[in-house]
Amino acid sequence: METLLFITLGIALACAACWSRARFTGFLAQGPDDYADGQQFDIRQHLNGPMVCEGVIYGPTGRVSSRFVANFDISWDGNDGAMKEHFRYDDGTTRDRAWQLTVDDEGRILAKANDVVGVGEGIQKGSAVRLKYRFRLPDDAGGHILDTVDWMYLAPNGAIVNRSQFRKFGFKVAELVATMRPAPLDMGQAA
Repeated sequence: METLLFITLGIALACAACWSRARFTGFLAQGPDDYADGQQFDIRQHLNGPMVCEGVIYGPTGRVSSRFVANFDISWDGNDGAMKEHFRYDDGTTRDRAWQLTVDDEGRILAKANDVVGVGEGIQKGSAVRLKYRFRLPDDAGGHILDTVDWMYLAPNGAIVNRSQFRKFGFKVAELVATMRPAPLDMGQAA
């Protein structure tokens, strides 16, 4: 009986250590106040007009599982925005998403899209934007609902670096790293 108690205690301590590490030192540990100083990221200004995006998606083993390029067309009417995304993946598939965004005067963001379950919530503060939402994978990818945390960081030249993690039952199942920047003038409107 004493052995079972020690095994149970050991498992509980190991789980607590893993949770503490993720909560206080990992990707999920960062908060908007960490980026409050410096250049101000206003999505109405920096995510506006035609943009290009390149990125990779890492699978659960940490290896690149997909590469993509995308064209975005983003427009704002005051604090309400519409963002159309057209993705082209390395396997030849394409995906489209349309976001409806609302930003209030304190920098809080509400986000809706066809594959987002409910309403995503975010905040822009300083040089970063965080957005949290539940994302439904397409049926051909399993149709799973994933908890998503997007962080976008404004680079000094105006480019945006995006890092997103996707979790199921608290376990990271994928990660995305991408860059976004205004489309070159000669590229035209491809979204």
